[in-house]
Amino acid sequence: MTHSNKKEIVLVLGGARSGKSSWALEYVENQYDSYMFLATAEVMDEEMADRVRLHKEVRGPKWQLKEEPLEIAKILESDDSTVEAILIDCTTIWLSNVLLKKGEEKVPVYQNALLEALARSDQSVIIVSNEVGSGIVPEHPLGRQYRDMAGSLNQKLAAAADKVVLSVAGLPLFLKQPP
Repeated sequence: MTHSNKKEIVLVLGGARSGKSSWALEYVENQYDSYMFLATAEVMDEEMADRVRLHKEVRGPKWQLKEEPLEIAKILESDDSTVEAILIDCTTIWLSNVLLKKGEEKVPVYQNALLEALARSDQSVIIVSNEVGSGIVPEHPLGRQYRDMAGSLNQKLAAAADKVVLSVAGLPLFLKQPP
């Protein structure tokens, strides 16, 4: 382990099955001695239950786990000093949870709370997010609204991040790094 002494925010973007989560997991395991996985997805069906089971197996027992579909800012602010890094996977699922459960008008409130929590966090935070703007234009208004919100959120997270990595076909492309 190279154990990073400096708090950092890393945004890992990519499309579906691009390797972004795998890269983020490996990055955290190589940079930190203790870490937590903050899962935003909820199990709604058997297929999702299988995915969650596989993710847990891949991570192994060293990872602490918190599952929170909405209040991720509160988790970051809980001063959980038992870990050096928190991996959030993923903010686009979190955004859809906020949009569908709390409504469009609450999205900016939750986004601002997340950005403020990132700035105040004592831990490093590695954020996985889907890059949704490279695909087709969604057919339905809700899909277009969500795509626009996700693009805006990713831009705000990238501005706050020390590093931004785009994963394409399992390869990391470094878009932003400290000098």
